Amino acid sequence: MTSETLRVGFLPLVDAALPILAHELGFAEAEGLSLELVRDMTWATVRDRLLYGHTDAAHMVAPLAIATALGRDRPAVPMAVPFVLGLNGNAITFSTALAQAVGLRDALGDPIAVGAALRQVAQLRAAEGRRLRFGVVHRYSSHNYMLRYWLAGVGIRPDADVEITVTSPPFAADALAAGEVDGICVGEPWNSIAVDRGVGRIALATAQIWRRGVEKVLALRGEVVDERRDAVLRLVRALHAAAAHFVRPETAEQSADILAGPAYLDASRDAILRAITDRIRLVPGGPPIHYPDFMFQYREAANFPWRSQAAWLYSQMARWDSLPYSDADAATAASTFRPDLYREALTGSGAPLPGASSKLEGGLDEPIGAGSVQGRLVLGADRFFDRRAFDPEDIPGYLATLP
Repeated sequence: MTSETLRVGFLPLVDAALPILAHELGFAEAEGLSLELVRDMTWATVRDRLLYGHTDAAHMVAPLAIATALGRDRPAVPMAVPFVLGLNGNAITFSTALAQAVGLRDALGDPIAVGAALRQVAQLRAAEGRRLRFGVVHRYSSHNYMLRYWLAGVGIRPDADVEITVTSPPFAADALAAGEVDGICVGEPWNSIAVDRGVGRIALATAQIWRRGVEKVLALRGEVVDERRDAVLRLVRALHAAAAHFVRPETAEQSADILAGPAYLDASRDAILRAITDRIRLVPGGPPIHYPDFMFQYREAANFPWRSQAAWLYSQMARWDSLPYSDADAATAASTFRPDLYREALTGSGAPLPGASSKLEGGLDEPIGAGSVQGRLVLGADRFFDRRAFDPEDIPGYLATLP
């Protein structure tokens, strides 16, 4: 097999684990690939480096790949997402002052109850002319849309009752400490680091907002897929093998050691290990609590790029960009996710391959068998906190139901 080099951009987050482990543990090498990993500090830089050809692929927030394909904020560039790097893994962390004002307890709260308490504080602060401010990692991020979806669902109007600004994940704890924001919605380990530093308390896991919410993806320019399809398929196989390794309990310590290194996250090994093992320390000095599937990879074909996930992200883009719904834009958004490439890469591997490319999102209360063209596929509960389900075939109807 011919060895081929791919440059892959990433941000220092626990959910960058799969490309890092594929490189460090030989899964890429086994596919005839040499990965050069390029660390950045903002999603805008990761995107720009990818678009100008400084990298071939990137660990990226899923909505940013869609926004890039749609030409939001810059000229449109065709994009391809053949692999989902993980579901969930984020949290909403309040400053210690806001946590006290809301009355957070030493346990993950109910999203509706926490939201009701936050609404009272937000209304009081707005009346005083100093609205609460929340930091998210990019305008086009799942963090932004998860936060907004929750706030609107509990009666808090984003951009009216509260402000939402952008902060880089590695600096989110600093923004809390400096009083620049009252809360953050970021990926791990940066919530845990805010807690360990004594400047924040975790209020909710985003898995409580959408139980199987799409998070980071492998993103490439469409032309790279066209020109280097075989290498892309090999990369998908390497990442899938890394995911199988990553979710094994006996590998958690090894993964934390690798990710904590200065070339990757350059962060607390203990905080990283807690995220990998679904344990969250909510308050400074408190015992970590176990929240199953806080981060989610591999099982239930979690790495499969469902076009319905992309369609939900587009629905939120249409909602919060205040732009009219467009059939053409919805089709472009959905086609950015490439289940065809995932199937092509993993056919014959034994991995479960969904027969459909789209599904009802948020409709499952318990595990259910699903149709597959290879392997046995079971999908777990995937509810939104407000019990709404998303039908990708009727985005306008869905948008009409939202507060």
